[in-house]
Amino acid sequence: MSVRRLLVTAAAAMLGGLVLAAPAAAHDLAQSADVEAYTLTTARFWATAAALLGLAAAVIGGLARARSVRPIGRGGKKRAIVALVAGLIALVGGVLNLAVADGGPGTGNGVVAGALALLSGLTAAILGGLALSRSRRTG
Repeated sequence: MSVRRLLVTAAAAMLGGLVLAAPAAAHDLAQSADVEAYTLTTARFWATAAALLGLAAAVIGGLARARSVRPIGRGGKKRAIVALVAGLIALVGGVLNLAVADGGPGTGNGVVAGALALLSGLTAAILGGLALSRSRRTG
């Protein structure tokens, strides 16, 4: 499976899961503070998925930025677009997770992974945007 197909599938699953599972997850998000450190809650799962998507998008954005000086047609423009879109999805996922979190780190709300998703998604979007603008100038 290609990286592009993996990112598109992960983004579609994350967006579809957020829309379809929002009413069911709302009950799971209202938890007590008795969550253990290694318990995988729904909020931690979605925040971790967004963080992993953001990290993968940041890597792809870095590769696209490094290869954006080559002529178009070698995949640099496609990588830049994938990094930009996946980074924005991770950014939105991190912001939403932090917005609905009702506690700090260690409460089971995925605050740490949500912050990581926010930062890595922002980094990926910036790298993808820079690579895309550079590929347009050289093309």
